[in-house]
Amino acid sequence: MSGTPPPPSPSAPAGPSSRRRAVRSAVRRAAAALALLALATPVACSSGDAPEDGPDVLRVLAGSEVKDLEPMLRRSGVRVKISYTGTLDGAEQVAAGGADGSYDAIWFSSNRYLSLIDGATARLSTETKIMSSPVVLGLTDAKARELGWAGRPVTWEQIATAAREQRFTFGMANPASSNSGFSALVGVAAALSDAGEALSGEQVAAVTPRLKEFFSAQRLTSGSSGWLADAYSREGGVDGIVNYESVLLGLEGLSLIHPSDGVVTADYPLTLLASARPEKKELYGRLTGWLRRPDTQREIMTATHRRPIVPGVRPGPEFGTAPLLELPFPNRRAAADALITAYLDEARVPARALFVLDTSGSMDGERIEALRQALITLTGADTSASGTFSRFRSREDVVMIPFSGSAGQPQPFALPERDPQPVLARIRAYAENLRAGGGTAIFDGLRAAYGQAAGAGQGRYTSVVLMTDGENTDGISYDDFELFYRTLPRERQQVRTFVVLFGESDVEEMRKIAKLTRGAVFDARSGSLASAFKEIRGYQ
Repeated sequence: MSGTPPPPSPSAPAGPSSRRRAVRSAVRRAAAALALLALATPVACSSGDAPEDGPDVLRVLAGSEVKDLEPMLRRSGVRVKISYTGTLDGAEQVAAGGADGSYDAIWFSSNRYLSLIDGATARLSTETKIMSSPVVLGLTDAKARELGWAGRPVTWEQIATAAREQRFTFGMANPASSNSGFSALVGVAAALSDAGEALSGEQVAAVTPRLKEFFSAQRLTSGSSGWLADAYSREGGVDGIVNYESVLLGLEGLSLIHPSDGVVTADYPLTLLASARPEKKELYGRLTGWLRRPDTQREIMTATHRRPIVPGVRPGPEFGTAPLLELPFPNRRAAADALITAYLDEARVPARALFVLDTSGSMDGERIEALRQALITLTGADTSASGTFSRFRSREDVVMIPFSGSAGQPQPFALPERDPQPVLARIRAYAENLRAGGGTAIFDGLRAAYGQAAGAGQGRYTSVVLMTDGENTDGISYDDFELFYRTLPRERQQVRTFVVLFGESDVEEMRKIAKLTRGAVFDARSGSLASAFKEIRGYQ
């Protein structure tokens, strides 16, 4: 953004007061954009101002799970520049060689999925485990007592039975976008299959009906473990969540259930890339040595509730004394992918996704083409693992609501349980035929989406995606929409709006929408609109 005030809207008078409003609006957008940019920019963790690159900077590609360690890393004596990505995207980037030369090391909560990708291990060098945290179930103290589980051994079988009988509800992150969700899915499937060994494709198919029973009690989903915990803390609405032990220990009023038949544990391996230069290997050695020092391990345990990995450091009493049984992880990528697919297409509660799409005149040209391609990506055009898992799924209801000077006609698409390809082709054709022109009635479009959300919560996750490249110029205002929203029945007020910033979006107003509806903001102004849409899919 240049910060230059935009020309007056064709539908507004161009008098002095209009120009003053335009200038004030541009200043607000610029300030909010700078604030968002500061949050989105990778952080250089150092004792001084670290350059973007150099022989004394260790460049790390990481999962968002380790972001809470940034303050500590500034005292490590090593300059560290961290860039964040999703687990599947990061794994594929590393395996394809895309991280070579751009990064010196990777730091995800686990390298298990990465190790299943052909050629990935050749990209890796030294792996150093830093800390650990199992994925477990946290229930409210009252619910744990009601179920008779407080302070007693409980198995996944017992948990699944209670879930099938709807005796409790829970939230869990999406296995296709979050390692905590994937680890939970692997753990539940391994325990319920009673295989005693790494899951095969046949075992995944056999255990899927049991998984469907278990996940019938899931009422909250998320694209990340952190957002899941925040949503639970802020809103409640479920009896508990499946998440990292470290995350659950940071929440109040929860009883942690460590299934006695096993868990899947994150071990956070800081891993040097084989392509790293010699001077970066020395930095890596210094950093891992510092992270595994007993005093650092104790600080990590105290500050983040993760278990120490160094044998000489005693775990705190909050972790209990019962040993953890580690459940087997799939040893073939095909089995891991089949498990995620079974969750998305069969086991989980299906989604109802309403897309409110800006087709105003300012979208003409490259922007409307970017929107077309973003939607086409969600029909399966992106054949990467993250692209495959983020496409529209079997059993899902998708509604497209375009808007320009007013809200357009909603176009529903119902994907069947079997063979969704014909409906995916119809969505592609719809996207290809989108045309730009007219004004920008953002809140008319949003109001239309909430009008379409009748029956929300009845066996589906319902959410709204709002994408706009500008300010509201036509139709009702934000204040009008807020009044409308607050008169809606409670089930429709539970529908979240995930806002995509694009072009010259009014950042302040878009953030207000996300806050009002308990959604989130995704910034596509400096990146790909398709990537933002893919990321949102983890929350639907």
